[in-house]
Amino acid sequence: MLDHNSALRPKAGAHDDEQVIKLAVLAVGGQGGGVLADWITDVAERSGYIAQSTSVAGVAQRTGATIYYIEMARDTGRLPVFALSPSQGDVDVLIAAELMEAGRAIIRGFVTPERTTLITSSHRIAAVSEKIEPGDGRASSEKVHATAQAAAKRFIAFDMEKIAADNGTMISASLLGALAGSDALPFARENYEQAISAGGRGVKASLAAFGAAFDRTRGIAAAPSAEAVATKPTAPEPRPTVSGPETLLKGWQGLAARVASLPEPLRDMAERGLKKVVDYQDIAYGGDYLDRLDKAVALDSSERGHTLSIAAAKHLANAMCYDDMIRVADLKARSTRDRRVRKEVGVKQGSVLQVTEYFHPRIEEFCGTLPAGLGSYIESRPKLAAFLDRRINRGRHIRTDSFTGFAMLWFIGGLRRWRRGLLRHKVEVAHLERWYDLALGHAREDYALATEILNCRRLIKGYSDTHVRAQSKFDRVLSALPMLKGREDAADWIRRLREAALKDEKGDMLDGALKTVATLDDVTR
Repeated sequence: MLDHNSALRPKAGAHDDEQVIKLAVLAVGGQGGGVLADWITDVAERSGYIAQSTSVAGVAQRTGATIYYIEMARDTGRLPVFALSPSQGDVDVLIAAELMEAGRAIIRGFVTPERTTLITSSHRIAAVSEKIEPGDGRASSEKVHATAQAAAKRFIAFDMEKIAADNGTMISASLLGALAGSDALPFARENYEQAISAGGRGVKASLAAFGAAFDRTRGIAAAPSAEAVATKPTAPEPRPTVSGPETLLKGWQGLAARVASLPEPLRDMAERGLKKVVDYQDIAYGGDYLDRLDKAVALDSSERGHTLSIAAAKHLANAMCYDDMIRVADLKARSTRDRRVRKEVGVKQGSVLQVTEYFHPRIEEFCGTLPAGLGSYIESRPKLAAFLDRRINRGRHIRTDSFTGFAMLWFIGGLRRWRRGLLRHKVEVAHLERWYDLALGHAREDYALATEILNCRRLIKGYSDTHVRAQSKFDRVLSALPMLKGREDAADWIRRLREAALKDEKGDMLDGALKTVATLDDVTR
């Protein structure tokens, strides 16, 4: 997102010799904000400027970014007076290493429409306030984009994190490239590149990311290298589509054909759900998913926009892919996770990475991984269950970089081939069928209510204690259905109850909303 309407390069004039250019960088830990500030200072000095760099640390990684502040002026033989921190309405260039940091900078008054060039990466890092929200607590990126367009003189935003990752370096390099490409500072590209080269570490990768971001800022679509094309990440596909016996491939193609025959508005969500379900279990499980989805499609119509079917496609997949010990172990033993951890930690080629996983299974998780009959036998005998729980319910640290630790996770993850015969699967399928039948049972008489019941599946998530609390909220929300029966606003009330449950972890808001529904029921009677 580039705005080329304003002049790209400041015009040098007689009065500009005394002008102080003010630049702020907002970055959190691990984004190389200090390196970026040092590079910018170096570029200024190489260009005949005097520069001063300061920093004000944030409170913590996601509750406050560190502000790196740089002031610079042409060296005229007289030492200018530089400030130590930015002031509201007095910043020429603001660089944010992540979209929401740009939003915070706007709120703090550092960005002004008559002066500031705002450069930010468009990728997102969830803030603490977003993570603790029981439901989808993500703030709207579109609102930040719109606000930034109005608040800044020039707004430059694209995914600089991806450019850095594709070139094997930190985002500081691509941020510097965007700064150079914007021509917000009167410095030559060569000086930026020399500043990077002077660092002596990771120069090749940093220069590559710098160049890609520079070209992207100038609006040039850089042609990908052969190596980049070979390593370009693609959307995850179910394992049978990548490799496996011919029978599995044919099975997947048959499922894909079924998705292609669905109504057009539904296909995208159904395809996503199918991929998730097949990756979770197998081809046959994908067939079960589509069989269940067909029930919703049969009750739907294009006049309603297939809202019911889309909700079913989404939430059926999530319900069928519940988190259990098998799923957790399977994900932790995958090679993709190992690569991700190595990338996040920054492990160098040839270095040894030690990974310790923490597990705290309860007797419920243990019984859930047993054959349904044996698991039920143990749970139905409190003394036996308590005896086993005392030996199972404790924290364990497993070194998955060791053969023994990895083999343990690999073995547990491999139990998924027997998942259908285990107690947890029996319980989850029974709960899924009750919820799904309840929703579809209302479809003919109250389409909106049926859709809201399907959407209530958002409440169930997590593992162990988290899953128990989530399911309790789910059950409490749907307990209001008998009180809302026959009301025209039943769907709206179920939606309000669900949103109350999502917003409040303790459930106080949900309790209040349920009391209101009970009062309405008493009045109507």
